[in-house]
Amino acid sequence: MKRTPVDLSSLTLVVTGGARGIGRATVDRFARQGATVVIGDLDLALAQQVADTYDDRVTAARLDVTDPASWQDFLAETAEAGPIDVLVNNAGIMPLGSVLKEPDAVTRRIVDINLHGVINGTKAVVPGMIERGSGHVVNVASAVGRLALADGATYSASKFAAVGFSEATRAELRPHGIDVTVVLPTVVLTELSAGVPATRGVRPVTADDVAKVIEQAVRKPKPELWVPRWSQGLTRVSQLLPRGAQEAIAHAFKADSALAEADQGARAAYEARVRGSA
Repeated sequence: MKRTPVDLSSLTLVVTGGARGIGRATVDRFARQGATVVIGDLDLALAQQVADTYDDRVTAARLDVTDPASWQDFLAETAEAGPIDVLVNNAGIMPLGSVLKEPDAVTRRIVDINLHGVINGTKAVVPGMIERGSGHVVNVASAVGRLALADGATYSASKFAAVGFSEATRAELRPHGIDVTVVLPTVVLTELSAGVPATRGVRPVTADDVAKVIEQAVRKPKPELWVPRWSQGLTRVSQLLPRGAQEAIAHAFKADSALAEADQGARAAYEARVRGSA
């Protein structure tokens, strides 16, 4: 059945990690089209600065996505924004390095934010969508959620899990009128990917490129969207090949060493921030 075109100005969205990067670009894209946007971020001061650049249709509140109680406090504080039509589970971190040298606290934090944050957000927001019989959850994962890379083992694991959670909840929530989309960007020009070299033949995308795909998903829901779009087809074809051929292609495109060869100097400030809170 053909869907009625979505009027973005009629929607209320929650965007986690909305103070920076992809989240910030998503807030901007929807705010400029008249949607009501609620930013959830651990850095309330920065989130408020973002909200203050728009009219009162954009608000911000502190949110620790790893804490179910924080979700309930966040939803209570922002209830005046109205029922939530779209939840964008975007918050995520990517500390890099050998898993054998990764502090246990960092390992737990990666999984808590990248996976439990998505689960907690879904549990907190979706019951209200089910009551109304409609809603959309957009989970921002990563291409590394389909193609695991060395020196990002825990990050890869967390994103693989987020993809699996998205696929399972899509089947579970479809009968209730809820759409679930997972978005898988390649290298994005944000602080999270600072110093990570692009693979051969694949140019980095911008945060707004990803936000544009999120907008397209909300307008016309699809199960899985890659950024850039063509990278999905390339990945699917390569995964049909024998393991040896897959590895040879990854090596030829330098995809197998992208995280291992990241410029640590360029990543120093980001790594200090996301590891320091662990």
